[in-house]
Amino acid sequence: MIKFSTAPTRNILDKLGCPDEKLKIIHIAGTNGKGSTAEFFTRILIAVGKKVGTFTSPEVYSFYDQFKIDGEPVTCEVFDKYRAQAVCFADGASEFEIITAAAISAFAGEGCEWAVIECGMGGLNDATNAIAKKELAVITSISLEHTAFLGNTVKEICFQKAGIIKNCPAIINAHQSEEAREFFKGYKFADKIDGIFDGGFIYGGKEFTLNAFGCLQPHNAACAIEGARILKIDEAAIYEGIKNCYPRGRLEKFIIDGREYILDGAHNPAAFEPLKEYLFSRDCKRTVIFGCLNDKDIDGNLANICANEIIAVACPGPRARTLEETYAHCRKQFGKRARKAKSLAEALDTADGEIVAVCGSFTLLKEAYAWIEKRQ
Repeated sequence: MIKFSTAPTRNILDKLGCPDEKLKIIHIAGTNGKGSTAEFFTRILIAVGKKVGTFTSPEVYSFYDQFKIDGEPVTCEVFDKYRAQAVCFADGASEFEIITAAAISAFAGEGCEWAVIECGMGGLNDATNAIAKKELAVITSISLEHTAFLGNTVKEICFQKAGIIKNCPAIINAHQSEEAREFFKGYKFADKIDGIFDGGFIYGGKEFTLNAFGCLQPHNAACAIEGARILKIDEAAIYEGIKNCYPRGRLEKFIIDGREYILDGAHNPAAFEPLKEYLFSRDCKRTVIFGCLNDKDIDGNLANICANEIIAVACPGPRARTLEETYAHCRKQFGKRARKAKSLAEALDTADGEIVAVCGSFTLLKEAYAWIEKRQ
């Protein structure tokens, strides 16, 4: 059993001169919505004129997408410099622990005032929780995940996520199960969404423009709005930040020769809600290209897919389910509407839906995006 601890990252940070203490940090934990919420906070801080670093994981289209300053990925030269410094003090630390310390060091070294940090897994013992102080803790939507490490119930997982709340105010996303709401009942929730319409939503009586797609994005945005208010950020900057947020790899749309392509990193049943609702709302042929890692709830994910046909593919990497195993699960759920492709490119080449969605794992999106870029 792998044991997680904040100690290796803290050791690196200490030896690097405690760069985390030079930053005002917003720390985000949760099962779903962390990346989008991090992007909302980032855009709000940019709108108020702050220099901000953002660390999210896993990568979407590029390794360096995980490390951004003012919304743009750092160059490989810049990040590799700070990573090399962190490696000098690694002393057996994992790669994630190293890049966490390197990201924080890079943000401080490059003059950021703020940093938005997304947990890798859990919260209490996650490498990112090695930071010494923070301005705000944010808990996004919570559901069952990584049960081998975080616990078998929502309550146990809530306990792990709540571990990031240390000597700081906290804001909780309103999109929670009753069990999660009960666990966090002593904290402030972003609970005032009054209405959702095409292109925006109303929160606390104020209308916001929203360019992030998906039925749960108003909840993520509201969480960032309420968090920004706790931090006493100007309302005009909050409005502009929400408007300027375009999360990558989350119900992200591309149009090529009249056909709509959607790239979505959904990889657990709850995360499929926005994609399912969007596909269900479209009266046309829907093709879904699906791959899955071996530690994910494949049947739960497939049960939340709305498609006229599904194409099974293998994800890259050692954690991936085999093509045959993925296809067998697709056949069980979709029968003759399921087929398989030897590669993601083959699946995209042969997909004939008016909408084509790639989903099931963030590991699929890099190749899918490269395929789309060549055709735009």
